[in-house]
Amino acid sequence: MTDQADRPDAEPGAEPTTSLRPRTPPVPGTPPSPAPAPASEAAGEEAAADALVEAEGGDPDAVATPTGPSGRVLLAEVVETVLSAAECSVIVESRASGAVVTFEGVVRDHDGGREVAALHYEQHPSAGEVMGAVAEQIAAEHPAVTIAVQHRVGDLEIGDVALACAVASPHRAEAFAACAALVDLVKERLPIWKRQAFTDGPDEWTASLG
Repeated sequence: MTDQADRPDAEPGAEPTTSLRPRTPPVPGTPPSPAPAPASEAAGEEAAADALVEAEGGDPDAVATPTGPSGRVLLAEVVETVLSAAECSVIVESRASGAVVTFEGVVRDHDGGREVAALHYEQHPSAGEVMGAVAEQIAAEHPAVTIAVQHRVGDLEIGDVALACAVASPHRAEAFAACAALVDLVKERLPIWKRQAFTDGPDEWTASLG
């Protein structure tokens, strides 16, 4: 979770400020002044953000495009690739964001008192469309937020991220509320099933809903 309230100048890639004070002529024989620190720090933050996106297989120069009618759902999909809430956060962050709340649903090593070895998720063909509708519903209920959400399918190991999302808002209370509502609605509506491989017996198929 990232709470950026009262820090509008802390956004990744923010333009460094430039002093307008008149310069004092240099004293002969003195070395030139070093470059201003804010510029180098901003460049370092931008490079770090680009590296994070590239590490997750993304394009740091890409611009997020709204996927639905609200214009505030920037990502809503079901994929077979590795997920990261940090990547979702980069997508929704903006200079208007006072808060960015993230969530990762992670594969745990137990269920119902039994030890889980691995999971496999299968999706209904409509899963991607349902994910978009879910995100749009949350955007309609929370008009100030922007949303990015992904669910992974296929084979997952213990510790892998199965659900990742990020919600940005000018204020933290709405970001928290919208993120919690988004996770609950995804669990309630998304047509996905999981096969759990247990260490002490046969695999079991269950609906990943609820």
